[in-house]
Amino acid sequence: MAERHTLYFGNLEDRVDESLLYELGIQAGPVVSVYMPKDRVSLLHQGYGFVEYPSAKDADYAATLLANIKLYNKPVNVRRAGSDKPTSEVGAKVFVGNLDILVTEKVLTQTFSSFGPLVSTRIARTSEGQPKGYGFVIFEDFEAADAAIKGMDGQYLMNKPCTVGYARKENSAGFHGDEVERRLAREAKRHGVKFGLK
Repeated sequence: MAERHTLYFGNLEDRVDESLLYELGIQAGPVVSVYMPKDRVSLLHQGYGFVEYPSAKDADYAATLLANIKLYNKPVNVRRAGSDKPTSEVGAKVFVGNLDILVTEKVLTQTFSSFGPLVSTRIARTSEGQPKGYGFVIFEDFEAADAAIKGMDGQYLMNKPCTVGYARKENSAGFHGDEVERRLAREAKRHGVKFGLK
């Protein structure tokens, strides 16, 4: 298999077989082959498998689309074969800056949940647990994130006006909320696949 075109699927439930993995993989694009290594004695698969796509572009798209998928209610670890990290960190992730030290995750949740469903909130802290003055809110969709940015940027949270905008992507010069991410989110929704960050 061409490693650069292949996705690793880990944490697979025992009932998953190659035909089911193929059905999952083809939801994101054309599949060249599927391989699930089996134990030589028991002949059972070992909890992981590989799906090969025709091009690196197809594999990248599939990795993004299937990032938070579950099979038999068990989250599947999807990433490019040979890489230790998922290929893409995508989603409606919002940066909230200039935060008062009294602002907690609970305050962020209460404040931002009025704009739409949240995935998570987090205050950045030092190794000693002290707040760094900024945090992140991840929404389930870009519409809620857009509304939060429009409604909260410059508004007072506790005693300080906060700055709100899309967060910078890790290992990239770009920001979340770009057209590529929005297109991927629309495709995921069309295929009934959960999309975005945890």
